[in-house]
Amino acid sequence: MSEMLEKNIARIYNKFKLHLYGQILRDMKNKEDEPLSVQEVVYLELITALRHPTVNEFASYAKLSGPNAAYRVNRLVQKGYVRKSQSERDKREFHLHPTPKYRQNYGSAMKYINTVADRMRGRFPEEDIERFDEMLKVIASELMPEMHSLNSNTYEPEEQ
Repeated sequence: MSEMLEKNIARIYNKFKLHLYGQILRDMKNKEDEPLSVQEVVYLELITALRHPTVNEFASYAKLSGPNAAYRVNRLVQKGYVRKSQSERDKREFHLHPTPKYRQNYGSAMKYINTVADRMRGRFPEEDIERFDEMLKVIASELMPEMHSLNSNTYEPEEQ
């Protein structure tokens, strides 16, 4: 039975990845603005998942040198996909935020997650949804400890 668990998790993960990649590739062909490279989309996805990281946190996670990360971030700012805000705590630091332009052009992954969640609510009884939701919370908070190294907000989706 456990072999099926791994296969089913992989199937779902792959379907979400394929949706995201397909959207990125379609959008790259359809944009009048300067398109993002695949690497820039990955950096934006990191910035989104890391929930307003500082430039240094982004550099550390992306395994980039400080100057390289600054260059990459400034390119995303110039293209209008990221904005920087000065840290309240340390005025030398800047936090990174995806702009509405990014969410509008490339942020359909969260919309698709919402679509799947709505379909689940329509297909399964409420108590099953609540149990599944509880299981997902445990998986995210307890069973993936490697992913909690930066901050407690990491990978928590932002409200749309």
